[in-house]
Amino acid sequence: MKLEQYPSHNYLLAALTEEERKRVFPNLELVKLPLGEVLHSPDKQIKHVYFPTTAMVSLLHLTESGASTEIAVVGKEGIVGISLFLGGETTSSWALVQSEGFAYKLTGKLLKKEFFRAGKLQRLLLRYTQSLITQMAQTAVCNRHHTVDQQLCRWLLLSLDRLPSNELTMTQELISNMLGVRREGVTEAACSLQRDGLIRYVRGKITVLDREGLENRVCECYQIVKVETDRLMKYNEVQ
Repeated sequence: MKLEQYPSHNYLLAALTEEERKRVFPNLELVKLPLGEVLHSPDKQIKHVYFPTTAMVSLLHLTESGASTEIAVVGKEGIVGISLFLGGETTSSWALVQSEGFAYKLTGKLLKKEFFRAGKLQRLLLRYTQSLITQMAQTAVCNRHHTVDQQLCRWLLLSLDRLPSNELTMTQELISNMLGVRREGVTEAACSLQRDGLIRYVRGKITVLDREGLENRVCECYQIVKVETDRLMKYNEVQ
């Protein structure tokens, strides 16, 4: 049975003032985002933004050889398309649906109009952008200095924070592309987590069985991102 979808399922939209809701909500379009759909690509003008509710989107970069690395994930806590309201209009990264689900779509024209009213939406979006920068910076540190096992734990925990359940549909090949590591390394790390009873991995579906166990095993990068995001995005306290 399909769950009902509401704009308030996205934390940014839920935190808007009543006046902002009256202006924004009628213009939102509920869309289903299938796995693998490209929402934004390099050097192409961004015309819409997306507020995920049950979907999760990866922001990633590709090399000339075709290798990819994820720099951040966006889910129900945020928005896809920050370049639009920051004034750049384009981005050098890809926005790829990593976990299928729903999102609310809004035209860039309407978002910018509301942003430049300089109300609560503007303050929320700027704070969210700072939290996203923190995630990107910490991802770079983690990819350079920590083991594949630790990176996988971080990635799983970040995903859990942004999805409505403890299940992820994800192949090991796709995970290796996201982390920018060899598939063999992901296989070894996933098997280790499964042997220790932290996850169950069957036919491209990962179920987290022991979140506390993942938190005890992960490097400091996950907690740094979570603490900073929680600090910045106390949605109801943004004035």
